[in-house]
Amino acid sequence: MHLVLILIVVAGGMGLSVEAGLLGPLAGEVGDLWATFSIFGVGAALTFLLMLFFSPRSSPSFFAQPSWQLLGGVLGPVYVVILTIATPVIGIALTMIGILAGQVFKSLIIDHYGLLGTSRRKIDGKRIIALVFIIAALVLVAQG
Repeated sequence: MHLVLILIVVAGGMGLSVEAGLLGPLAGEVGDLWATFSIFGVGAALTFLLMLFFSPRSSPSFFAQPSWQLLGGVLGPVYVVILTIATPVIGIALTMIGILAGQVFKSLIIDHYGLLGTSRRKIDGKRIIALVFIIAALVLVAQG
């Protein structure tokens, strides 16, 4: 099951690269914030339709959840604006590796301390080496 989830996550990462590639030209036509809004507007409409047909009707109220759990709603658009602005200037590969470096660095900290309600997973040598390789990839692609 883990392998299937890893493959799904890799496919999701590929989708993000496509999204970054789509955002640059769209932003060139309509502007950075309108491009970001269009991505979230289409996504919200699709999510709404999926909720109508596939979401359990007896789930706890969205508004009963702690407000800090809704930060993703703020972080998501910031991330997409960054993609929209950076990708046309530095390219998809460098943008994605930079995003990945930031994600892995922060994820190691979150896992290590069990922040945001996650299980604790200590930072070990293998995880540090993986981060070093990602940073090396960032440096090598930036020089290319």
